Amino acid sequence: MRLPRTPSGWTIAVFGLLAFLLGLLGLVSPGTTLEMLGFEVLQTRAPGDYTLVYMAASSMAAVNMGVYYMLASAVDFRPFFLWTVPFRLVTFTVFTTLVVTGEAPAKFLGVGLWEGAGALITGAALWWESRRTPAVRAA
Repeated sequence: MRLPRTPSGWTIAVFGLLAFLLGLLGLVSPGTTLEMLGFEVLQTRAPGDYTLVYMAASSMAAVNMGVYYMLASAVDFRPFFLWTVPFRLVTFTVFTTLVVTGEAPAKFLGVGLWEGAGALITGAALWWESRRTPAVRAA
């Protein structure tokens, strides 16, 4: 796989790699992921408790998303980079709201902050790249 060629590409690649690795962690050790997010880890689950199924589904989605992000960074698919910014800000808003309203534990705020900070860093990199001179952009 090619390395990213732009700062915005690097922001996407790093986010993708982290999503991929955390998704793998969730598949291999869902309890570890639940603990990292501040959720209670139960030794036994009641009938009808599909927490582990949901963890597997969301972890697999994170693995897939990580691959998509890394592939987009490898081909410098800048429209994709731009599209991620507002959607990651929406994710930040939703996840932060869940913590503020008490629906999610305080540790879950880390996920929202990760999304929000990543979106702002990617957005700043795209803005910086757009302001470069045409001669530098062509290179």
